[in-house]
Amino acid sequence: MNVGIVCEYNPLHRGHRKQMEAIRAEFGADTGIVCAMSGNFVQRGAPAIFDKSLRAKAAVACGADLVVELPLTVCLSSAEGFASGGVAILSKLCDILCFGSETGNWESLMATAQALLQADFQPHLRRELDTGKSFPAARQAALAAMGLSSDLLNRPNDILSVEYCKAILSQGSPLDIFPIQRKGDYHDRKPDPENPSATALRQLLLSGGDWRPYVPEEAADLFESAPLHSLAAGEKAVLYRLRTMTEAELSRLPYGGEGLWRKLLHARQAETTLEDILTAMKSKRYTRTRLDRMVLCAVLGITEEALLSPAPYARILAFNDRGREILKNSTHRAFFKNAGETPDSPCWDLERRSGDVYGLFAIDGPEAPGMESKRRIYYDKGRKS
Repeated sequence: MNVGIVCEYNPLHRGHRKQMEAIRAEFGADTGIVCAMSGNFVQRGAPAIFDKSLRAKAAVACGADLVVELPLTVCLSSAEGFASGGVAILSKLCDILCFGSETGNWESLMATAQALLQADFQPHLRRELDTGKSFPAARQAALAAMGLSSDLLNRPNDILSVEYCKAILSQGSPLDIFPIQRKGDYHDRKPDPENPSATALRQLLLSGGDWRPYVPEEAADLFESAPLHSLAAGEKAVLYRLRTMTEAELSRLPYGGEGLWRKLLHARQAETTLEDILTAMKSKRYTRTRLDRMVLCAVLGITEEALLSPAPYARILAFNDRGREILKNSTHRAFFKNAGETPDSPCWDLERRSGDVYGLFAIDGPEAPGMESKRRIYYDKGRKS
């Protein structure tokens, strides 16, 4: 049996290891764990704090058997697209999908997902959006108008959990689900000893605080002297890109509908910092993460058409002996490419370009380009988690 996890590990912490331990406690020590992990850019619209190969190596050291990379277009999608892309990949390798959820109740999660897939939901949603509500608020109001509960749609892990369930239902995926109740605050800026948030750990890492108590020892040793990356470190590169884009380029950006790309056009001409640009664009209609993803897509040269195009492959980042067997036995082995392969595909052009841009976000100064072509799979030889 193989259990999949859609993750970012930005960075990996004790809570993530507890999830892997819970999987094996439930399904047995021989259970394979497959992680579909974000690459060098993450869903909130920012560079990952550590390079993807290092994070994949840490995942295998802490219990995963196989780590594959979520395509960049999946990583920078909305919660719906992120979940859908992760489910599509893990359905090729796994029997069960495990995820953290505030409620931890699979019946409630599935019931909410089924409600969101009802034919009359979209007309209700459109009416609520037309009143000027943000998407999350409009979605809750639409369910309420249908006489259905929206209690699960105001907590971050529950929201993503519902999207996983929606993706499983809409794709006809064979995946069963194993939700684990997530304790602690997803956005907490003070790390909880047992259930730290990745947000708090990133702050500690970037500020020079004591982050090691919240990270498994195997991962902490890898992270100790690794280069850090942040959006702030590459702000000048971001501003250069925004200031030099043509109107035609701005109009093709993802998330730029309803005139939002024009707000970006005006803001970039009036403001001097990235934060000021985003503040000038912000309104109750648009979530901050939507704006952050839009800007990052601009920096990486991702159009709306490219973001919506299904990726033809996913990269293998790391595995151990059990993970290699999982790949070997998969009927979809051809979908998974070795790190360093250079297929003739627009996806490879995007991977290469985004890899070069990632180096501009290193806080100790720009890193050399060309890393994607040199990247290799990490193989934890002779080990099974």
